[in-house]
Amino acid sequence: MITLSIALILCATTFIAMQPMLSQSHADSAYATALMALRNTRNLAITQSHEYYVNFNPGGFPAGTIQVQYQPPTVGGIAQPVQPVITYTLPTDMSFAVQAGFPASAPDAFGTGVNAIDFGQALAGAPLNYVVFMPDGSSQAFVVGNSGTYNSGVVYITRPLADLSYSRAITVWGATGRIRGWRLVKQAGTWTWIQQ
Repeated sequence: MITLSIALILCATTFIAMQPMLSQSHADSAYATALMALRNTRNLAITQSHEYYVNFNPGGFPAGTIQVQYQPPTVGGIAQPVQPVITYTLPTDMSFAVQAGFPASAPDAFGTGVNAIDFGQALAGAPLNYVVFMPDGSSQAFVVGNSGTYNSGVVYITRPLADLSYSRAITVWGATGRIRGWRLVKQAGTWTWIQQ
C-alpha cells in the first residue's frame, strides 16, 4: 500500500511538472502548422503558376482550422469553382485569438493586436480571414472593388487565458508574399514580439 501511494504521488508530481512543457509543445506545434500551411501554399502558387487560397477559421469548420484551396484557371471565360486542397487543424487548446496584454504595436506593424486574423491591411473595412497567393509569390485580396490589392496582415495563435509566452504570430507582406514568424517574450518587463 505504501509503495502504491508513493507511485501515485510521483505520477501526480510528474504530471504537474510536465504541464508547462506540454503547453509549450502545443504552442510550437500550432505555430509550425500555420507557418507550414502558408509557406507550402505560397510555394505551390509559384511552382504551379496558379492562385491558392489560405483561409483561417473558414465557415463550416471548427475554430482553429486552416483550409487551403486551389483556384483553377478560367475555361472559355468562365471562372471555375475553387477546389479544396488540404485542411489543417491546430491543437484543441490553441486557437487564433488575441489576449489582454498583447502589445499595441503588432509584428511588422500590421494591425494593432486587436483582431486575431487581421489581413487586408491595405483595405478599408473589416479585416480579411484569408490570403491568396499568386504565381509571382505575392499575396493579394479578392474583394469587390479591390481585386488585385496586395494583402498584408497578421494572424495570432495563442492559448486563451494562459500565459502570454504561449503566443505566436505570423505576418505576410502582400507585395512579395514574405512570411515571418514571431514569438511574444517579456523584455525588461514589457511584452514584445520578436522574430523567430
